[in-house]
Amino acid sequence: MKILIIEDEYDLTEALIEGFRSCGYIAEYALDGEQGLEMALVNEYDLIILDLNLPKLDGLKVLEELRRHSQDQRILILSARSSVAERVEGLNLGANDYLPKPFAFAELEARVRSLLRRSYIQKDSVLTCHGIRLDTNTREVSVNGKPLALSPKEYAILEYLLLNRDKTISAETLIEHVWYSDTDYFSASVKVHLSTLRRKLMSACGKEIITTVRGSGYLIRSED
Repeated sequence: MKILIIEDEYDLTEALIEGFRSCGYIAEYALDGEQGLEMALVNEYDLIILDLNLPKLDGLKVLEELRRHSQDQRILILSARSSVAERVEGLNLGANDYLPKPFAFAELEARVRSLLRRSYIQKDSVLTCHGIRLDTNTREVSVNGKPLALSPKEYAILEYLLLNRDKTISAETLIEHVWYSDTDYFSASVKVHLSTLRRKLMSACGKEIITTVRGSGYLIRSED
């Protein structure tokens, strides 16, 4: 999952980037509203964390512009503006959640997970399919009760394909959601990680789990 953090406090931004990356997210940032809006409109993000007190372009203006372009983008406001009226204004303008500063990172990460589940119509934090059990809270994977060791990138690919099961996902879409925005679309990285993941799943499950749809992308089908 890929997150954009639009926050002008550099020390806080660094801490959030480190925290989210340690949890396995792809986390990028912008330090002002103009840059944040541009990044949000050019790239695909699963969720945006938005401060309101931003230089160059106020956070509420950023929110309005984002909503003008997309009603589906998940946006969580993280701001020192914590009065009831200000929270209501942010939510009325289209934010999906509002967490006032100061805050605990554990609560922020839990809210992010909750919003991401909603965006994929996922009620449970555990994804299951073909004997695979993937816990999005602990980031642990098992097959038929036996732990399966995956690299962070292999885990991210498997999570995204399971969230989108029965959909063909192109290599470009995988890069948008699982790699950083400056990754070369022609990089062999996707194929290398997919190949390793497929071998591990084949060994653990005894069958092919990820199907290649020629000319289109990759697919995990639901069980019959």
